[in-house]
Amino acid sequence: MQELTMSNGPDVEISRFLSFVLRHKPEAIGLQLDSEGWADIEALITGAARTGKELDERAIRRVVANNDKKRFAISEDGRRIRAVQGHSTASVQRQYDAVVPPQRLFHGTASRFVDSILQKGLIAGSRHHVHLSEDRETATQVGERYGEPVILEIAASAMHEDGFEFHQAENGVWLTARVPVDYLKREG
Repeated sequence: MQELTMSNGPDVEISRFLSFVLRHKPEAIGLQLDSEGWADIEALITGAARTGKELDERAIRRVVANNDKKRFAISEDGRRIRAVQGHSTASVQRQYDAVVPPQRLFHGTASRFVDSILQKGLIAGSRHHVHLSEDRETATQVGERYGEPVILEIAASAMHEDGFEFHQAENGVWLTARVPVDYLKREG
């Protein structure tokens, strides 16, 4: 019997639903997020049910525990849940501590976006931050989601020395407001 994992089971659908409501559209199910992105788990279950989506606490906890990208967190008291980064909703203004980045970080994108990025730099778009990774492999996986992957190397320590602020989410994703063109280099 095949083991049920996030990559091949129904939990993928739950994870996508959680990403949608906890990152982008909590109002779609009448859910309130606080400024740090926390939502009451019972309110999440109730709101999902109103829209025809069946969720229970056990399934939510399973998805949080098994998500390979650690996209979600449950509060210490076990009553609330949030997406750890990737928000586009105005109600969430997560406060991350500023941290010193490594010398280099990476960003994966699709080849069709590269010309624009090399002209304008990396901008957050609808999200609150640009997402970066410490390794090429993760950046490649991100880029593959959108087409033929291209890896951009970011001179993170130079940016930091020039006054740009970096943060790191609980799941290891590096965050910054933008990356100007001068700090970008296309690999390959």
